[in-house]
This record gives sequence, C-alpha cells and structure tokens, in this order.
Amino acid sequence: MTLPIMAREAAEAPGVARLQLARSEDTFVELGERLRRRPPRFVVTCARGSSDHAAVYGKYLIETTLGRAVASVGPSVASIYGAHALDLRDSLFIAVSQSGRSPDLLRLTEAAKASGALVVGFVNDASAPLGALCDVSIPLDAGPERAVAATKSYLLSGLAFLRLAAHWSASPELHEAVAALPEALASACALDWWPALETLVDAQSLYVVGRGSGLGAALELALKLKETCRLHAEAFSAAEVAHGPLGLVQPGFPVIALGQEDGSAEGTRAVVRRMMELGAEVRTVLPVPGAATLPTVPGVPLALAPLCQVQSFYLAVHRLATARGMDPDAPANLRKVTETV
Repeated sequence: MTLPIMAREAAEAPGVARLQLARSEDTFVELGERLRRRPPRFVVTCARGSSDHAAVYGKYLIETTLGRAVASVGPSVASIYGAHALDLRDSLFIAVSQSGRSPDLLRLTEAAKASGALVVGFVNDASAPLGALCDVSIPLDAGPERAVAATKSYLLSGLAFLRLAAHWSASPELHEAVAALPEALASACALDWWPALETLVDAQSLYVVGRGSGLGAALELALKLKETCRLHAEAFSAAEVAHGPLGLVQPGFPVIALGQEDGSAEGTRAVVRRMMELGAEVRTVLPVPGAATLPTVPGVPLALAPLCQVQSFYLAVHRLATARGMDPDAPANLRKVTETV
C-alpha cells in the first residue's frame, strides 16, 4: 500500500529532527547565553494553525522552566487594527511559521522589532521574508512539506522550543530530552493508533483533551481531524472541559484524552472518569480502568510525551481520513500556504 504524502512526511520527522540538531547548535548556544545575560521581561509568540499549537507547547516549557510569562498575540493586532505601538520593550518575541510568508505575521514581527523586542524566528523556509525580519532566525530544517496538513514542521517547531528552553535554562534534564527526541519519535512511529481511531469512522464530533504541555498536542490533533477527516473535533484543556463543554457529553460521545505523567495527570484522569460516567467512549494515553488505552513510548522524558503522541497520531489519522472517503493529501477547501492579512 502506498502511503499518502502526509504520512510519508510525518515518518520523516525522526530523521529531520537529527538534521536540525546537527545544523543549528551554535545558534541556540549563543541565544541561550544572550537570554541568560539579559532575561526578557516576558515572552510573546506569534503563529497560526499548527505553528501556534507548537507555540502552546513552548509556552508551557518556558513558563514552567524559566518562570517567564508567555502570551500569544494575534497578528491582526498589527495588520488590521494598526496597533503598531504595542509595547514589547525588553521582551522575547518568537515568530513560528512553516512558510514565513503570511502578511499579517510579517507585519506583527516588524512591529515587535520596532518596539524593542528581541525577535526570534523558527521558520521552515529559510528563504522566506520572515527570516530577514528577525534578529535571530533559526531554520526548522524539516525539508519540503507538500501535504496541506503540516506534520513534521509541527514536530520540529516543538523541538526548536525545547532547545530554546534547554539552552536558556541550562537544564541538564531538558538537554537530555533534546538529545533523546529523534529516537523517541522513531519509537512513536512504530506504535499503532489505528485500532482506536478506526472506531471514529462514523463519528460526527468529538473532544480532544489535554493539559499543560499536552494542550498544544490536543489542539493539533483536533485540527488534523478537521483538516483531513472533515470531523468536527474540539480541543479543550482537561481543566476547562467541565466548564460547559461537559454538557454535550452523552452515551457514545467519543473522546481522545492526551496527557503526561506530571502534576496534571490525576486531574486528567478524573475528567476521563467523569466523562465515562456520562457514557463517553474514551481513548486515553493515561491508563484508566474501562477506557481504551492508546499506546505510548515508555520511559521518555516528560517534555517529549506530547510530541511522541502527536507523532503516533499522524501515522494513523490518514487511515481514518481514507476510511471516511477523504483524501488526506487534498483536504477540502484548504491550501498549503494561507496568506492572511
């Protein structure tokens, strides 16, 4: 069976992760030293779609490791509302993009630099105009990505955030996690999530829940289910789903629950148990009696768990799309580069 482009590109993630590690170490070392010498007051991220979900992953890494508040600023603040005087003095501004060409992202990056932020770009296309606007531009090195649904560029954006946090904090644990990621992704590629996803062939809607560093992963899964499967999937923090969204849960309602064995795990399990009491059909990476368990890579550093879960999902979701009569490489109504203003 010939795999779709999307799945073939996702399977390249371990190899291109090794490539990124080999090519940009000096840049990350210098950036880490610079941030330690003059720590920013706060951090701002600017991205859309899968890149923004990687930024959510990065947000939790930076906040829990460095103690710096991280906020996502919508590019339209500059491109539509004209807020060019946004005060970002002494901040770290991180723009994340696969294409590096969306006009609104470029406009906000220009505004951030003019206001005095240190501007860093994680950009897959090294020739894109975004790189020229940044004080420090770091290629993702994911290589060409032809499928409309981003896969390896999301995972390599996550790696870039992990490396930033490791070099800024000088944390031995995070440096070990960085070194372990390529093999962890390779192990995640070998796990089979299809038996759990196969039960969603006739689904109309579902929830994907996660918390902490796993929230970005939940957002990414929900987006891919929309893009490739035309399945109405909504992502929620496990801490927020009880504030209203739980009202839609009824017998047979499908749920995918992500997570990692940190301080958020027991709260996520409690939410899973509550959903199961309401009759939800839950597939979870955190074992809960009575729920279908999704396979995970054993023994990986906690920081890598969300990225590994997304990797395993990528190699199964194309089968769900095909089973639902969709072409995962040609999602309806979408194109690869979205140039929003």
